[in-house]
Amino acid sequence: MNRSLVTLADHSREKIEYLIRMAQEFEQHPNRLLLQGRVVATLFFEPSTRTRLSFETAANRLGARVIGFADPKVTSGTKGETLKDTILMVSNYVDIIVMRHYLEGAARYASEIAPVPIINAGDGANQHPSQTMLDLYTIYQTQGTLENLQIYLVGDLKYGRTVHSLLMAMRHFNPTFHFIAPDELAMPETYKTYCRQYNIRYEEHQDFDADVISGADILYMTRVQKERFSDLMEYERVKDRYLLKLDMLSHAKDTMRILHPLPRVNEIEYAIDDDPHAYYFQQARNGLFVRQALICDALGISLEQVKNDKTIIL
Repeated sequence: MNRSLVTLADHSREKIEYLIRMAQEFEQHPNRLLLQGRVVATLFFEPSTRTRLSFETAANRLGARVIGFADPKVTSGTKGETLKDTILMVSNYVDIIVMRHYLEGAARYASEIAPVPIINAGDGANQHPSQTMLDLYTIYQTQGTLENLQIYLVGDLKYGRTVHSLLMAMRHFNPTFHFIAPDELAMPETYKTYCRQYNIRYEEHQDFDADVISGADILYMTRVQKERFSDLMEYERVKDRYLLKLDMLSHAKDTMRILHPLPRVNEIEYAIDDDPHAYYFQQARNGLFVRQALICDALGISLEQVKNDKTIIL
């Protein structure tokens, strides 16, 4: 059985809820020796801070050892080694590979050739399933449910792999999505077709003000990703179009929470950090517990084993 995680679109509602329960166990007791003797490789062909560090922390807190790289310039890829050869070579040394790559589909390809599980830590503008799983965990944590929520996605909906993955994973929970973006960064037609196929309700907006977002349960902000633009003039035209300011929260629900996959550039005013609606730093913290769950699940460690674990370090 291939236990790789390439996309949450492969996961059922039951599997998502199962992983949430496992992450809750790790939030209670993150320090364990469940993975003592295991080796985790983190192969990051594209820059990352939160994702790489939280995966490495997750493995370390479970007793595993971590090898890998954060800069592909230090690997044999600079000598012409193919992705296939890199994956097969690293598989000789480790029990699981966490990989971020700049090419869409790279994680799927790696999962098909690797003899060990692959966890997709982001592939181009395509998918980012571990981020989505921590988003789902955070939404559940703040709203008490994943059902029937009004989720507003703001900013870069064209290149933002986090919003693409979230949209697909939420199909099980009857959401209504609101897409707020300029034409240049609108949600791609592929994902709107996906919404129609799975009867996911959505509305599109170009205005971004207090009235538009007053109905939100979750306000999911994204940065405009300069690195995805081939035309920097286009980037300059759109980078400051959707900025969240403190006075825009005047009509927001008390229970509404603002999420962001980070890093933030300037799309959320710093004054909002102290507002009770802000939850993006807690969201980032949740990445540790969720990634512990994902690593264990990929290695065949069950929720029951986690619950009965006697290796907890207090």
